[in-house]
Amino acid sequence: MPALKQVLDATELFPSDMLQDMVTPFLNGSTEVLWLTAESDGTPCGFCFAQSEQLTEGTWNMLAIAVAPAQQGAGVGTGLTGALEQHLRDLDARILIADTSGIDDFTQTRDFYAKNGYAAEARIRDFWAAGDDKVTFRKAL
Repeated sequence: MPALKQVLDATELFPSDMLQDMVTPFLNGSTEVLWLTAESDGTPCGFCFAQSEQLTEGTWNMLAIAVAPAQQGAGVGTGLTGALEQHLRDLDARILIADTSGIDDFTQTRDFYAKNGYAAEARIRDFWAAGDDKVTFRKAL
């Protein structure tokens, strides 16, 4: 857990004090959440977290993906999303969505999703804050 918190603190994706609440349902055996961790030399360097969407048939939401800055660009994120997608296919999931910000600071994130076969499906203006749109990406599994 401390190494995952370091990844979060380095990427500033969200406050690392939220991590325990995210991981606990998975560790307790929930089938409604998935947690994958990437390691480099035995140390966590990235993770992704997904949750099934309530009231849907086979739709999942990748709520978080983070890779330590030193590992970014080395295929860790692509490996994580690929493993997540395969696991979801094994569960007969149909769709994986991912939300991100529409501001310039998240251009690299949006490019990552596009490079990995996700299509920008929707935009909700001013969702996160005034001037900060929510952009939803979608990938059929």
